[in-house]
Amino acid sequence: MSPRLPPLNAVRAFAAAARHLSFTRAALELHVTHGAISRQIKTLEAFLGVDLFERKTRQVHLTAAGHQFHAQAGPALNQIGEAAQSLRARTPSCAVRVNVRPTFAVRWLIPRLPGFVAKHPDIELQMMTSTLAPDQAPEAFDLAIRRSTRGWPQAMQIRPFLEDEVLVVGSPALFARRPVTDPQSLASHVLLLSKSRGNDWSNWKKHVKAPDLEPASCLQFEHLHFVLQAAVDGLGFALAPTTLIAHDIASGRLICPLPELRMALSRHYFGLAPGATPEAQCFVQWLMEEMRTAR
Repeated sequence: MSPRLPPLNAVRAFAAAARHLSFTRAALELHVTHGAISRQIKTLEAFLGVDLFERKTRQVHLTAAGHQFHAQAGPALNQIGEAAQSLRARTPSCAVRVNVRPTFAVRWLIPRLPGFVAKHPDIELQMMTSTLAPDQAPEAFDLAIRRSTRGWPQAMQIRPFLEDEVLVVGSPALFARRPVTDPQSLASHVLLLSKSRGNDWSNWKKHVKAPDLEPASCLQFEHLHFVLQAAVDGLGFALAPTTLIAHDIASGRLICPLPELRMALSRHYFGLAPGATPEAQCFVQWLMEEMRTAR
């Protein structure tokens, strides 16, 4: 009878934490929260009936049992990965791995993908969303899209992609209740902010020569995607990159009350990995066609 296996997600979390001696770095590697790593390791400790880490205020250390388990479980995980990789290497693949930020994926790329899939049903797209710079990506990719030319692996071919700017946007219902006709009109509204684009409002106010504008209140979210959803739901007005709101504007979910008061943003670039496959080149060609359409 085979021995009962521990929960493998918990083993993976433990292996990352043991390798880094840090729950925080393990969370970054696996794209989960610090709390998720801690819970997985507690689950594994409960399964094994031993403590694997000695937890201190700002650091963790492996216990003797933790060292023993890591010495055996780590190589076992590597062996599983190598076994899977050897099989994948033998299987012809038409996959294209695309690394993008989550909001860009949801707001720009995914709404356009049905056109690509219809034209190229034989190409498998693997979407990899990450907020890390491409040169910090934990997994290999064929193509990435980011703003600016910073944070790219040296071997990648970087090409200019979408130009961008920000506009004030809000829901039609909110605009109907309290119209916005100039920057000062925003003083009676809630302004929606994103931690990932924390300086947009202050930069925009300087750009439109209204640096002293004070809103009724502000509402901050972790990511821009949530800001845009809050704007659609009428919670306030947001500053939104034009690349991310085309479908919302076209459908009438959002309106732009001050279309002439635009502020330029750094443009998007895409990077192609060395030795890109014909499938990746095909995806690039489609991206360029979509860029021309977007203009």
